[in-house]
Amino acid sequence: MIISALLRFVAWLLAAAVTFVTLGPQDVRPHPVFGQHADHALAFLLVGIVFGLAYPQRRWTASVVAVALIGLLEIMQLWVPGRHARFGDFMVDALSACVGFALSAAADRMMAQFGGVPTH
Repeated sequence: MIISALLRFVAWLLAAAVTFVTLGPQDVRPHPVFGQHADHALAFLLVGIVFGLAYPQRRWTASVVAVALIGLLEIMQLWVPGRHARFGDFMVDALSACVGFALSAAADRMMAQFGGVPTH
């Protein structure tokens, strides 16, 4: 129960951080470490993994909502000075989040197969 609450807290904190970095002022945006697409992929992969572990009973629903919100986040950049909305960015972000959700499902299956306690 405590682990589930902690995972949910971390998931929403991560989502808030990604939103702030995406839509926040220029001076709070991090500079790319691995390159723009790789940094995006890593951030949204983590979002998918953590949300998938935090909400295992609703993983499919959470992944659909995540893709829709990623699209909305991309579109909202049209109103942020110095930002742009690109379909390629949306694809990298959405696919990375979906891979993260899939990895969380695989982790659940492996835990169940090897006698661990599944997260749901």
